[in-house]
Amino acid sequence: MTDDALNQALDFIYSFIDYERSRAPDAKTQWDLRRVEELLKRLGNPHLKAKTVHIAGSKGKGSTAAMISSVLTKAGYVTGLYTSPHLHIFNERIRVDGKLISDEEIVGLVARLKPEVEEVNREAKYGRLTTFEIMTALGFYYFALKKVDFQVIEVGLGGRLDATNVVKPEVCVITSLSLEHTDILGDTLTAIAGEKAGIIKPNSIVVTSPQAEEADKVIESVCRKQKAKLIRVGRGVTYEALDFDDTRQSLIVHGRLGDYELDIPLLGDYQLGNASTAVAALEVLMEKGDNVPSKSIAEGMTSVEWEGRLQVLRRRPLLIADGAHNRDSVHKLKEALKKYFKFDKAVLIIGLSSDKDLAGIAVELAPVFDKVIVTRSTHPRAMETAPIAAEFRKYRIETEQAGDISIALPMALKLAGAEDMICVTGSLFVAAGAIESAEGGKLQ
Repeated sequence: MTDDALNQALDFIYSFIDYERSRAPDAKTQWDLRRVEELLKRLGNPHLKAKTVHIAGSKGKGSTAAMISSVLTKAGYVTGLYTSPHLHIFNERIRVDGKLISDEEIVGLVARLKPEVEEVNREAKYGRLTTFEIMTALGFYYFALKKVDFQVIEVGLGGRLDATNVVKPEVCVITSLSLEHTDILGDTLTAIAGEKAGIIKPNSIVVTSPQAEEADKVIESVCRKQKAKLIRVGRGVTYEALDFDDTRQSLIVHGRLGDYELDIPLLGDYQLGNASTAVAALEVLMEKGDNVPSKSIAEGMTSVEWEGRLQVLRRRPLLIADGAHNRDSVHKLKEALKKYFKFDKAVLIIGLSSDKDLAGIAVELAPVFDKVIVTRSTHPRAMETAPIAAEFRKYRIETEQAGDISIALPMALKLAGAEDMICVTGSLFVAAGAIESAEGGKLQ
């Protein structure tokens, strides 16, 4: 297979409306799950072939999905994992037992889907398919071909109208909610929780991470209307932090079915909550008759991998990449940096998407950092560097601008001493650029 064949396949996928790359102000009015269902019906309804864990949330849904998938694989189940966006390559979105879909498989699947996509779009009874809807159908079809036992599906955006919301889940999971994508989901936590709670199906079982009271009330109300059972981490399931270092942390989860002592290679207090949420969801599967031994939970948690979350790329100076991109997540990042790492001075490399809360992010990060380098990713929605630099200069911090991460990183390394820290954040795409530079041996 040639690179041209893969590029042509991906060009086809990206040739449609892509709300990850550009947002239309009336995007929500253009979403309609009926066209996704129509495409899936033409493909034999692959989304209904496997047991499903469906995960929505503002923060932590990717980590929680990765944890659940890792445990199910350790328990002996063939497990598909569908997440978004990707950090480096498209293939990361679709995995089976931790292995990425191959280039050849992408090309073959696009060839299979293309005539069906064209037919649905030709009729366009409910509007034309979008890029994410086609990706989602491709993921479901791949999992059906692989005969997975479970598919762990991360919601792309929101929940109620998301393309993934066509499944019939064994358990619905809602991780931590905060203000995000307010142009699409609403500008209050109540509105956002309403969209996320749209994944709750009648008579389903719902697991939630600890939530602000405003969001919790919405989720509880929807569960009552849908006659769904609600399991809250922090109430029905609790956890205690044990010890930690700068590479891992341990905890004990007091579940409804037992206690689980776990060691996870992901840092941040919020990951303790994510791990507990994953355990709560896995206990639901256990109650339904699936064999998920405590040993598999421990092994799956220990071996979980999830890039771009408090990821240490270098030690001297300390170089950390994290995809935090809203005020709540950068607050948690700030607290984690102080808790897990020792450093003298701190240099921030930051790039944001244009729809982010610049003022809120700056007020959280400014007190931690001595110098700031503002950059931007190649993503079409990346914010220009000038307004970010202007915001940080309000805090009298020395601030410079760099066109992209390949320029920003060498600048930061020249500014930082061996005992200092450089943190790259503000966007998963900026974090990905730092990871690629580090793994590609481009850092001196």
